[in-house]
Amino acid sequence: MSIALTTVLLFVVFGVLLFLGVPISIGILVSSIVTALSTLSWDQVTFIVMQKMNSGIESFSLLAVPLFVLAGNIMNNGGIARRLINFAKIIVGRVPGSLAQTNVLGNMLFGALSGSAVAAAAAIGGALAPMEEEEGYDKAFSTCVNIASAPTGLLIPPTSAFIVYSTVAGGVSISALFMAGYIPGILMGLGTMVVAFIYAKKNKYPVSERPTLSLAVKTTLEAIPSLLLIVIVIGGIVGGIFTATEGAGVAVFYCLILSIIYKSITVKDFLDILLDSAKTSGIILFLISASSAMSWVMAYSGIPAAISEALLSVTNNRIIIFILMNIILLVIGTFMDITPAILIFTPIFLPIAQSFGMSAIQFGVVMIFNMCIGTMTPPVGSVLFISCGISKISIEKVVKMLMPYLAVLIALLLLVTFVPALSMALPALVGAI
Repeated sequence: MSIALTTVLLFVVFGVLLFLGVPISIGILVSSIVTALSTLSWDQVTFIVMQKMNSGIESFSLLAVPLFVLAGNIMNNGGIARRLINFAKIIVGRVPGSLAQTNVLGNMLFGALSGSAVAAAAAIGGALAPMEEEEGYDKAFSTCVNIASAPTGLLIPPTSAFIVYSTVAGGVSISALFMAGYIPGILMGLGTMVVAFIYAKKNKYPVSERPTLSLAVKTTLEAIPSLLLIVIVIGGIVGGIFTATEGAGVAVFYCLILSIIYKSITVKDFLDILLDSAKTSGIILFLISASSAMSWVMAYSGIPAAISEALLSVTNNRIIIFILMNIILLVIGTFMDITPAILIFTPIFLPIAQSFGMSAIQFGVVMIFNMCIGTMTPPVGSVLFISCGISKISIEKVVKMLMPYLAVLIALLLLVTFVPALSMALPALVGAI
């Protein structure tokens, strides 16, 4: 079978299964097996696919994924979110639409700690939504602010998205990726703040009262133990004290100790958290396992090279190629979760990006930035759905108001794509590259 027909077969079967509502991991696995059977025997396919699925998750680095999931779940239930919200209010409380600005900063801080956009949207958005409604904020506006800012935690480290990318991209330095995500992640949050500021100023939303010095000091001191997690984990990884996996273990231990000190978690709560983390980790690791099989099928069939040739046959202009890549990734992000998207499409687009002078580190940031935007958009926008659920508002009422935020974030995405220093300066500064 020709490469073109193999490519069509793979993506048509995968697309049909997604349309029928088949779980994405099963869809990936079935479409991979069907495609492989077009050129190999059943015995060969079953042996090789099982082998690739096993080797795909047989990685010490990937052990960090379930550990970071566990750390995020402990934080989500351990009283840390409330302390971060209070701290954020101290910093941005005097800005118009102060609760909306608090939402953005709270999502940036909590997202950076938990590494989960959904956890940030639920924890920070869930706490602030009733307060914003009480102060007369438009429900669609406050929901959009939560949606646009929650994914910042996928860029601001520590985040498992970079760990997954590092594995599939051939062992790119995790510490370099972590440092590369800071500036784009902060820019994403600041862009959301600017749009929220303009809307709040126009609609004369209230400004929080100026806190007393004693309250500001007390709130900051309460938040410092939580914020120290970033310093300990990222400092340890970048400083070479421990690996990303060991850092994830440190994060779990530190979060558990904090939760015990705060007396916000019981033994039963912890057992429930362990069970929930095991379920989430199982889903993620099975996705990685199935995607490893699909990556092998694509490589064996020559699909990445064929797509690369097709894309390069359109133009050899670097700017147009990068724009086309971003458009394709944005579309992919609208219907595919971040983990399988990274695993399936990194082998396709990374060689193209590198052939035009983009480093693997910068491409990782660009890809995850695209996927961040994908979590905000239908039909499979996890952050969009959970934020609308928290606010009890229909998606139709939110999407129109979300457009200015999407426009700003896409502009920032292009900036990150064409200005390498935004993602490469910090890794170079700390000696990670």
